[in-house]
Amino acid sequence: MSKTAIITQEISPLPTIPVKAHKGQMGRVVVIGGCGGEVMMAGAPVLAANAALRTGAGLVQMFVPESIRTSALVMTPCSTARALKNDARFILSGLQEFAADAVAIGPGLGTTITSDVLAAVLGGLTIPTVIDADGLNLLAELGNYSWANAARTVLTPHPGEARRLLAGRKVDLVLDESQDARRTAALAIVEAYSCTVVLKGAGSVVTNGHRLYINGTGNAGLATAGTGDVLTGMIAALMAQQMEPFEASILGVYLHGLAGDFAAEELGRRALIATDVLGYLPEAINDHELTYSA
Repeated sequence: MSKTAIITQEISPLPTIPVKAHKGQMGRVVVIGGCGGEVMMAGAPVLAANAALRTGAGLVQMFVPESIRTSALVMTPCSTARALKNDARFILSGLQEFAADAVAIGPGLGTTITSDVLAAVLGGLTIPTVIDADGLNLLAELGNYSWANAARTVLTPHPGEARRLLAGRKVDLVLDESQDARRTAALAIVEAYSCTVVLKGAGSVVTNGHRLYINGTGNAGLATAGTGDVLTGMIAALMAQQMEPFEASILGVYLHGLAGDFAAEELGRRALIATDVLGYLPEAINDHELTYSA
């Protein structure tokens, strides 16, 4: 893999909606996440699921621990939920039963599944995949593990997770806040894992090793819990609608930041929370669609 990449600013249009479409044709997304125990996390998979629906997915199912399944469903009334077990065959069987077109792994996952189960799940996947949050931490634990579907996988680390991913492959690299360092780190993760990478932060970097995009939307108000989960659901939904991982990642990052900009304009950056990004996604999507219809 080259250490350099062609810079692109091309942002794809949203997937076309067939005139006679039904929900089964608009992409089926599974979100694997959430954790129970003393500290519970239901919000992260809920945000990802709702974001997938807002980005056009026709059907969404969450795989979450039984202890949070009811509360997750209350917060995501348009999705369904399956109890999550630390069992790769159970997870893969559930994905097949739902006929998933894309899967997002990691939002709020905690230690609900173990790294060996993640490895077995990745080894059995043939559909586009987004790995975020605790899914990335589990992936880092796997060291030099590789899987056949890596080229159809998107990793969405923040800088701390990026450092862990690089350390997991014993890549010694300084990652600071400079854009040059961030580009170098994103390309190094691609080389180590053979995936598309979204390195989040101010000027999020998206690269597949051959092309590289620096995002221009977004603001500091997005530095709040849950906004990354929204982005994960968005990218998964776009891939479920047949977009390629790199193009889906660029469009997802762009629309996510634009929704954050619209939200900050109305609400201010300080008060912005992740559900506000969800609320302004329709405005961002409509704005982008108008660009292509003009």
